[in-house]
Amino acid sequence: MPTMTGSQALLRVLKENGVDVIFGIPGGVTIPIYDALYDEPSIRHILVRHEQAAALAAEGYARRSGKVGVCLATSGPGATNLVTGIANAMMDSIPIVAITGQVKTFAIGRDSFQEADVTGITMPITKHNRLVKRPQDLLETLREAFYIARTGRPGPVLVDLPSDVSTSQVEWVGPHPNGDFQLEGYHPPGEGDPLAIAEAARLIDAAERPILYVGGGAVSANASEPVRALARKANLYVVNTLLGKGVYPETDRQSLGMPGMHGTTYASYAINHCDLMIVVGARFDDRVTGDLKTFAPGAKVIHIDIDPAEIGKNRAADVAIEGDARLVVRALVEQVAPRERGAWEESLDQYRAEHPLTVPESDELTPQQVIQAVYEVTEGNAVVTTDVGQHQMWAAQFYLAKEPRQFLSSGGLGAMGYGFPAAIGAQVADPEAVVFDIAGDGSIQMNIQELATATHEQLPVKVAVLNNGYLGMVRQWQELLYQKRYSGVRLAGNPDFVKVAEAYGATGRTVTRPAEVRPALEWSLTVTDRPCFLDFRVAPEESVFPMIPAGKSFSDIWETHPNPSKGADR
Repeated sequence: MPTMTGSQALLRVLKENGVDVIFGIPGGVTIPIYDALYDEPSIRHILVRHEQAAALAAEGYARRSGKVGVCLATSGPGATNLVTGIANAMMDSIPIVAITGQVKTFAIGRDSFQEADVTGITMPITKHNRLVKRPQDLLETLREAFYIARTGRPGPVLVDLPSDVSTSQVEWVGPHPNGDFQLEGYHPPGEGDPLAIAEAARLIDAAERPILYVGGGAVSANASEPVRALARKANLYVVNTLLGKGVYPETDRQSLGMPGMHGTTYASYAINHCDLMIVVGARFDDRVTGDLKTFAPGAKVIHIDIDPAEIGKNRAADVAIEGDARLVVRALVEQVAPRERGAWEESLDQYRAEHPLTVPESDELTPQQVIQAVYEVTEGNAVVTTDVGQHQMWAAQFYLAKEPRQFLSSGGLGAMGYGFPAAIGAQVADPEAVVFDIAGDGSIQMNIQELATATHEQLPVKVAVLNNGYLGMVRQWQELLYQKRYSGVRLAGNPDFVKVAEAYGATGRTVTRPAEVRPALEWSLTVTDRPCFLDFRVAPEESVFPMIPAGKSFSDIWETHPNPSKGADR
């Protein structure tokens, strides 16, 4: 059998799994890998400026492309800097493989320079991880990592590679000729129980007030086509989680958008008045349910999920179907009877007309105006990433997704700093797409150093910073729930973001008036060889509504500010 170094074998397995790009930063123990990369032109290495950005960019790449993203970091601090990104991938079920360098095998456990127990640290936040102690285990470990990351409920897998393993000789054994890979004890569900599917179809046919509730699992399963077919055949109105945006087009009449804390009033109304919820790849997150005791009190639940641990975890299921959402929903479409519109659908249309989402009319520049303009200028076709905070919720409300993998946001972990690296990854995955990162002035500064990465790679990512001078979501809670006792939220030292962008070799504009918004956005679309920062100086104390306070129910919703004289103490 041919032999090669562990580093060369690593790159060969990456190519075998369709990897064409790695996001990373080198260090001492990963030099052998980077030396092998020097002779491997088919794999593009993108040098980020912080390892957290490597993991988040790999996620953006994975979410946009549907492939496994790969990030690479050195031992010790390089590996620990990946932790937030890995945790984010775990919470949102994103398939990435994180490869970390490690000190030599004989130095492990001796407090060696830049040593950290990376497998121990990441065990709770990975789907699987493994320290490769012997060269002969390397090929199996790497193939196993990609298989686990992309199958079943996707997620992050970490491979920790000591430097002496990466330099040792490895006997190359190719993959199985037909591509099969079997892992003892790991058997992701497939088509689902036919009896349960038949019972689900019976419940849908009998329901008077059904709702289709779609989450990020439907995106991971590429289940958009059968979900749309089910909604249209059975005339089901659809609500989607933040991660489920675009599975069913939010521009369609049957879409009610996102329910929950900052979702549409009519989506939450539909959930709380339905008699049946057909749940596809969603986990009943607390930001959607609020008080579980009062959530959809009269509804039966059909729960379809590939992860049996999610079924019944937060809300009991009347019909539980473990399986691949694409296959299960496709089978369900064949069995449900066609259903006509009725009084339920008419009532939802009427409620939506009476409780619309609106962009405030104001001479002062508002965040909602900016996002509405981004939507209009891009004709709803941009790939949108967000950071975390108020701007994230406004983006979810006002940028309607037509397709899955179009709206990329940190859901479960809520990681500030996510949006810009994710936009870089998405732009690398889809070079022809218009990619907009809608960011806050707090979040963007978490990974603003990646301007160097995007500029060097000539990535035309657009960054729309909603600059209100606050950590806005915390400020909003302090205003509404803590008597305006603003503590630790004023971003008094913000830089001139356009000058920062220009210092990195990017470009940008500052926008202060509503009349300047559209021209600035249209100009940004003409910039095709570098990132473009748009600094929108928006109303400092605008709040996101509707709002259901944490732990409360739909009956506690604030559709507008609860205090009409809302001027905050400044």
